[in-house]
Amino acid sequence: MARPSENALLQATGISKSFNGVPAVASVDLDLGIGESVGVIGPNGAGKSTLIGLLVGSHRADAGTLTLDGRDVTSTAEHKRVRAGIARAAQIPQTFGRLTVADNLRLPAVFGAKLHGADVRHWVDEVLELCGLAAQAHVEAQHLGLLSRKRLELAKALATRPSVLLLDEVAAGLTEPEIEQIMALVRSLREGRAILWVEHIPFALRGVCERLVVMDKGAKILDGPFEKVWADPELQAIYMGVPDDALA
Repeated sequence: MARPSENALLQATGISKSFNGVPAVASVDLDLGIGESVGVIGPNGAGKSTLIGLLVGSHRADAGTLTLDGRDVTSTAEHKRVRAGIARAAQIPQTFGRLTVADNLRLPAVFGAKLHGADVRHWVDEVLELCGLAAQAHVEAQHLGLLSRKRLELAKALATRPSVLLLDEVAAGLTEPEIEQIMALVRSLREGRAILWVEHIPFALRGVCERLVVMDKGAKILDGPFEKVWADPELQAIYMGVPDDALA
């Protein structure tokens, strides 16, 4: 179920990473296109979060190459990848508790998107609206509930003006109605960018992603249309015990 890599915005080829001699990501090929939303699932220890770290630059690859819009960024530092257009939203929101929601967004707008002056204010206001945070713009982040902090984590990534948005279990810890709100937000961010969403909640990915990647033991096992991959016997073997209605 391999896909052609023509016109890929972000392309990883044979990317690998080991820790203390143990492979975490093993020669993974992956490509993302503009307007595409790709879900990534796999059991604990499959290498999903390490893969995101390799893409954003918090981990340095042992082997393989990574290109962004045709430019080799394999050795590019994380902050430079952010400026080039790759941003990550983490499972545990990384916010500045004593800063307001708006001020939390000004920092990535300045240092990530490289905006200045009035452009910063206009873009921050736009991101606040897009992420449903306008009414909380002047609230200190430490006073937000979990769902709002998750929104803020997504908003911080968006404020860098990324072409590639990497989501690392951003729905974790939320109730089903709250997950549906995050799903709606992620769907609204698809236009003009590529989204890769690592998650342990299948129905969240099904509601957003048209393509599904399965990882196990550091390797990419499957990659293709969501429903086709989910029905594949190999995935069912990896997820033995997952009920048939898990995606309902």
